[in-house]
Amino acid sequence: MADDLSDLVHAVSASAVLRLLSRAPRVLALGEPTHGEDSLLGVRNELFRELVEEEGYRTIAVESDCLKALLVDDFVRSGTGTLDDVMARGFSHGWGSQAGNRELVSWMREHNAGADSAGRPASERLRFAGLDGPLEITGAASPREALTALHAFLAPHLDADALPCTHDTLDRLLGADARWTDPAAMTDPGASVGRTADAVQLRLLADDLVTLLDAETPHLIAATSPEAWERARLYARTATGLLTYHRAMADPSPGRMAQLVAVRDQIMGRELLTLAAREPILVHAHNSHLQRAKSSMRMGGAPLEWWGAGALANAQLGPEYAFLATALGTIQHRGVDVPPPDTFEGLLYALPDDRRLVDARRLAVALEGSPPVQRVSPWFGYAPFDPGHLADSDGVVFVKDLQMRQPGIRDVLAR
Repeated sequence: MADDLSDLVHAVSASAVLRLLSRAPRVLALGEPTHGEDSLLGVRNELFRELVEEEGYRTIAVESDCLKALLVDDFVRSGTGTLDDVMARGFSHGWGSQAGNRELVSWMREHNAGADSAGRPASERLRFAGLDGPLEITGAASPREALTALHAFLAPHLDADALPCTHDTLDRLLGADARWTDPAAMTDPGASVGRTADAVQLRLLADDLVTLLDAETPHLIAATSPEAWERARLYARTATGLLTYHRAMADPSPGRMAQLVAVRDQIMGRELLTLAAREPILVHAHNSHLQRAKSSMRMGGAPLEWWGAGALANAQLGPEYAFLATALGTIQHRGVDVPPPDTFEGLLYALPDDRRLVDARRLAVALEGSPPVQRVSPWFGYAPFDPGHLADSDGVVFVKDLQMRQPGIRDVLAR
């Protein structure tokens, strides 16, 4: 069968990707089936560079805290801070320690700085964004940063009696941040403050602040700047998203975990659509967040299903949303060996090249009547590609063998 795929596979490049699509998308989503692998970040980085240099792309969004990412964006656009600092404080989930992310941020800063001291014009500078909310596996952040920043943006430009509350009122209702970030709340709804009287009042006030931000848009943009107003909108989305997530954490019903994963992707979906409204973007996150099909997983032995950020965005963007899944052959350092030949990955593993781009829709047609089986992963951190999703994907990037990255001279010097 591998010999029959020759006209369905291509070298991985920006031009090859765009040739698969019926039109240039607003969102080009590149998924990955596992996290923490620098080889996959290298594929992403190369694709983004080509999109920038050949297709005029300027924004990349990654699966990281949208508020922390503001530090990275300030650095790549204006040189604010240092590379070490933004890698330490500008990423969630520990992604700042990955060499691939450091290389991306460093290259973006160098690109924006240009060949002369003036740097590139502001309108041509690359931008970095976080797609995720301020969420970790162990829980969610306090809504303090987002809520108080939104209030601080509005207060100097509006009459005091127009505001629904004072900063002191927010501070009192928020209380100690530790009660919001208690790791016990991740598994015990009784440990969450998300449905307390204070949390309910904060949700009402957050809604009022967001309404005021929208209603006073012309005045606020004139009094500040479009960029400051956009940042306030980010704080607004994050505040309401976090309060909704904390409310779901306090839910004692059997559907609690399904709510949590759905709310997280709703937060990501809103960020994706907001970024796409500004200009075309490359977004990089787990396949399950970006695929068009409904996402599923098992947690604590129970099956969960929800619509991911990509599915939510695709429903609104239609053909302006494009999705490339990534599939893998081996991850030897994780115990993932050569895939069985009757699996989707096994079919692609027979191809001679290490990295290939597969025309997913045409391959789905070619495999009708003899579909490959879905691979079973021996390692919980890797989710094999579901061949049933081929027709819902625009392409599949196949990486034959993931290698554990060995520290090089650049890594040693960066420490």
